Parts: sequence; structure tokens; C-alpha cells
Amino acid sequence: MKDIIKIAWRNLWRNKRRTLITASSIFFALFFAIFMRSFQLGTYGYMIEQSIESYTGYLQIQNPDYFDDPTIDNSFNISDEMIDRVKNHENIKAVAPRVETFALASTGTNSKGVMVSGIDPVAEAEVSNPEHRVVKYRFTEEAIKQLKNDNALPPEINKKIETFKYNSYSSTAKIELDLDFENSDAEKYIPVIEKYCRFESNYLSPNDDGVLIADRLSRYLKISVGDSLILMGQGYHGVSAAGIYPVRGIIKMASPDLDNKIIYMSLPQINNFLGLNNQITSMVINLRDKDEMFETQNELKKIIGNDKYVVKNWEEISPTLKQQIQSDNVSGQVFIFILYVIVFFGIFGTVIMMVAERKREFGVMVAIGMKRKKLSMILSAEMLFLSILGVLAGIIVTIPVLLYGHYYPLELTGNMARMMEDMGFDPIMPLALFEPYFFMQILIVFIMIILACLVPVRSIQKLDAIKAIHA
Repeated sequence: MKDIIKIAWRNLWRNKRRTLITASSIFFALFFAIFMRSFQLGTYGYMIEQSIESYTGYLQIQNPDYFDDPTIDNSFNISDEMIDRVKNHENIKAVAPRVETFALASTGTNSKGVMVSGIDPVAEAEVSNPEHRVVKYRFTEEAIKQLKNDNALPPEINKKIETFKYNSYSSTAKIELDLDFENSDAEKYIPVIEKYCRFESNYLSPNDDGVLIADRLSRYLKISVGDSLILMGQGYHGVSAAGIYPVRGIIKMASPDLDNKIIYMSLPQINNFLGLNNQITSMVINLRDKDEMFETQNELKKIIGNDKYVVKNWEEISPTLKQQIQSDNVSGQVFIFILYVIVFFGIFGTVIMMVAERKREFGVMVAIGMKRKKLSMILSAEMLFLSILGVLAGIIVTIPVLLYGHYYPLELTGNMARMMEDMGFDPIMPLALFEPYFFMQILIVFIMIILACLVPVRSIQKLDAIKAIHA
């Protein structure tokens, strides 16, 4: 066996070009397989994180009847002691109480069905952080007109701003994206835009008697900061719920669906509105390590220890989102399969080329007495060495690429970035780190190499030494 390994290693370097070509095909196979799968899983993971952490949370504690009948009649009380026990779990990042109900919002002749979410403004900042979505800039008709009259910006930029009339922004980054600013343009023109387009909007205080209203909903109702909003609905146990509330701020939600319907209110105020006795409809939980979600869910069930509450994960709360991600993942797996087929035939073609080049060599070795079995073992050892070289090179090159792509993700620009923003996601596409997929790709590439080796081994068993020598 020692001699076989020694001969196989020497054979590799008798023709360095052939060895490098074969090892390179294996290297590129592994590199592209890992990179594409990392790109897919990283993007899916980021989309899940954005969707879940922006509102629903990874876990929720609820009344057992609330999931099937999500009304405030199925609200519940939870003790401070129980909340502290939940917060003390090592994987719990943030906990926020919430009351959710539906009502009719009205401003004069405009009305619409809305979702009213009662929050603790301080605790909610640690979960979905609505404060950083408060609108700070708006391209109102008056602001655009003022920019033109004062010649504050070049005509081409004024023209671009005109196309985004009435758009709202919680930061200047999205303004730069919409107006296609380069770094130098941003430094020059963003201060001017801030001056003319600044929008006064505030967040809620813990005992605030006002509301935050989503941006698209505010435009539909034609309401702004300082105006009054009428809410009407059904309170606890069927009592009438109605009130007039001042608008404290406008909030730009990432999800277009939420941006069309959500209104935030402080917990004390929603308790007064609905006639609740300091009850909540859910306790929203975000996690430090989302990969341990199911383990944390089971541990919280033990901490709660009774049938008054249930713990639901985001897959149970948002089954539609889960199905969408699974559907996208299947299409991604199909794409990877196509890549594997292309890669396999690339490796296979390289191996066929190597065998064809050495046909005369194999014929001579068989003719002088080398057993076909031993020759097959030498060739298999050569392929093993080649695969190890290719895989090691692939791993060495891929690791820094994955690390860089994870911590410094690809930032989309132009129409693609706008499309991502419109769907409620930041326009970035990170790579996934070293999850099980990484080692799975290595295993799959090794299997492809083994399958490709069957051809030369079989050809040696059927080799006609005389024909091979005279080929």
C-alpha cells in the first residue's frame, strides 16, 4: 500500500499542467457550490431576520385560545415575576408586552380599517424598534416648490425629487439611494435636502395619549402630525371603544402591508380605549441565537409550567412567510442541482481527458506485467490526492470570501435596491457562515469525484494493452 501511495504521488507531478488542470476543476466546483449555497442561505436568513425582528418576534407568549381566535377577549395577565423569569433565560434578547386589535380609523370623510398595536415604547425599542422608523424627511409639494424657487439644487436633481413626491424617509440613506447619489453628491446635496425637507415627527412616551400612524396609512387618511384621529371599535367583552387621539408622529414601516394599516398607541392608552384591566394579547420575544429557537421555546414552556399560556414560534404565527421561504429555498436547491450537474460533467470531462492522454502509458504498464487491480488502485490514489488538493484549495479560498461577504455584505443599488426596499428589506445580500451546508458541499464534491473515478478504473479493467501501445 505504501508503494501505491508513493507511485501515485510521483505520477501527479510528472505532468504538473495536467495535475493543476484537474485540481483546478475540483477547486472551482467546490468554490462555486459553497459560494452559491452560502449566498442563498445568507439571503434567506437575513430576510427572515428582517421580517421577524421588524414586528412579530421569534417567539410569543399568548393565551391558549388567542391563536385560533385572535380577539382581545382572549387577552391575559402575566405577573412581573413570570416576566423576570422569562427575561433571565440566557437566549432571550428582549421581551415586550403588546396589545393588538382592529378598529376603524376616520378623519372627516376618509376612513379605513386599521390594526392598532398597543406597546410599551421603551420595551418595544428592544424588539422591533419602531423609533428608528419615525419619519424625519418628506418630499412634500411645498418643500419641492421651495427647493426650485431658491435654486438650492441643480435642475436634474430637482427633477429626480419630483418623481418621489410625497415619499417619506426615516434616514438620509434611503434618500441617497432613491436619488442615485454618489458619495461626493451626497456630501454636497444631502444637507440642503435636510434643510428643506425636514419633517417634524415624534416617538411615543410611556404614558402618551397620542398615536403613531404608518406613512402610507397617513397619506390615505390625509392626516399629519398634530392632527386628530378618530378610532372606533369593539372593546373588552363587547363594550364600545371610541376615542379621539392626536397624531404624535408618522412611522415608515418596512413591510408595505403594515405601512398601509398599523397605528401604534401606548399600553396605558390602549387599555383605556378597550376597557382592558392591564391585560395584553401577547408577549413578544426576540432571541440572541435564532438557531436555538425550538430549544428555547420548549424551555420557556417549562418555565411557564401551566396551561394558562402557550409559547408560539414565528413559523406557527406566520405560516405564509414560512411557505414563501420554503418555496424560494426549493427553487434555490434546483438551481444548485443544475450547478452540480454542470460541475460534475466538468470534472468528468477532465478525468476522461487525463485517461485518454495516458492510455499508451497504461498499456505499457499492463504489458510489462503490472496487475490491472494495482494499476486501478494507483489511479484511484492519484484521484484521491487530486481531490484533496482541489478541496483544500477550495476551502482555503472560500473561508475568507465567506467571512468578508458575511460581515461586509453586497450592497445593491439602482432598481434592484428599490425593489428590495419596496418589499420591506434592506438592499443588502450577506453570505451565510459555516453552517452544515458548508460541509455538505464538500461531501457532495467528494461523491462526484468518486463517481468520476469509476470511468478510468473501468477502462483500465477493459484495456487492450496492444491497442493502447499502438494508439
